[in-house]
Amino acid sequence: MIGLLNKSLDKKENIMIYYMDSKGKVSQRIIRVVDIDDVKVLAYCYYRKQVRSFKKDNILSCGQLKRGA
Repeated sequence: MIGLLNKSLDKKENIMIYYMDSKGKVSQRIIRVVDIDDVKVLAYCYYRKQVRSFKKDNILSCGQLKRGA
């Protein structure tokens, strides 16, 4: 997972994540990573249309987007 997050950061590629918020609600987000530290991922979230902070521990999974989709 960390490899894909780093690839999004380095190549400015969009990826999809499944994220669980503090209330336990799971959402699917398309993001582009802006920065990564030990605890969180800072990324532009296309759902919210703004830069958001995501706790690494709350990212359930991530994957590449299909080309042309």
